[in-house]
Amino acid sequence: MAKKILVIDDDPYTVKYLETLFQDNGYETCSAANGIEGYDVVQAEKPDLITLDLEMSQEWGTRFYRRLSKDPNYKDLPVIVISGMPSSHLAIKKVAAYLSKPFDADELLQIVQKTLGEEDSK
Repeated sequence: MAKKILVIDDDPYTVKYLETLFQDNGYETCSAANGIEGYDVVQAEKPDLITLDLEMSQEWGTRFYRRLSKDPNYKDLPVIVISGMPSSHLAIKKVAAYLSKPFDADELLQIVQKTLGEEDSK
């Protein structure tokens, strides 16, 4: 069964790019345009991993992450931050990885595989 990745980003082009990248590499995907919608999608879809933008309308990624990490059902869900904000301003400490936009697709896929424990399976 394919692992599911939730893409949370307010840029529809980034969402489409990430979904296509992940689907082309054997993952299922779902998406949300902001943190509020993202939390609903987490509950409905039960993803195995989340990619999260920080600077979004409606609700920033940092607020979404704080809410997620306080929920016992989702506090251990791995999150990879993909953001245009400089890492020195990163307000999230316990993420699986942090990538700055623009990012390298191969590097992202390696991080996803490592985070999901699939390093040797792909």
